[in-house]
Amino acid sequence: LNDPKVNKKYLGRTAKSINRMIAIVNDLETISKFEAGVITIDERNFNFNLLTKEVFEFMEMKAHKRKIQLRFEGNIQHITLVSADRNKIRQVMINLIDNSLKYGTIGGYTKVSIFDMDDHILIEVTDNGIGIDESDLPRVFERFYRTDKSRARAQGGTGLGLAIVKHIIEAHRQTVYVRSKIGVGSTFAFTLKKAVQQNKE
Repeated sequence: LNDPKVNKKYLGRTAKSINRMIAIVNDLETISKFEAGVITIDERNFNFNLLTKEVFEFMEMKAHKRKIQLRFEGNIQHITLVSADRNKIRQVMINLIDNSLKYGTIGGYTKVSIFDMDDHILIEVTDNGIGIDESDLPRVFERFYRTDKSRARAQGGTGLGLAIVKHIIEAHRQTVYVRSKIGVGSTFAFTLKKAVQQNKE
């Protein structure tokens, strides 16, 4: 107790645990609000490519630390207009890319791709990470579900990120799904409505 180095070490661990508990409470509150139907979706037209660029810049340091390359399939300077809640879709992209970086392969990649589907677009976040066992796929969007519990604890997080993604996408009346293979990687995909009014952001 009288050793400053020991005190600092355990105070650091305590602070980390407190911050994680705060994050869990905040995420649970968000999920509860979605389930209670008290969160409104502010649908507006915005450029999804620009949003992706902003998220890449936000996640750049974490990707660099993991030596994982962030890629955009196509020209990120182009305009892809969608109608959705920009802040909430930003949270979806951060959660998916953060998850990808946690379970990605060091020296690998995380890629965002966009596909035209008539009046919708399909967004895919793909990595060449450790992958998810087929038996776990139906449960990955459940709160607190961990496919690799020992590794998940080491990586941190609240275990609620994918549950929040599902709630946000379904609140937009859209769909989200995952496909994955052990040792090959994972792809999380969701749809968004195209913007009706084709004006610049």
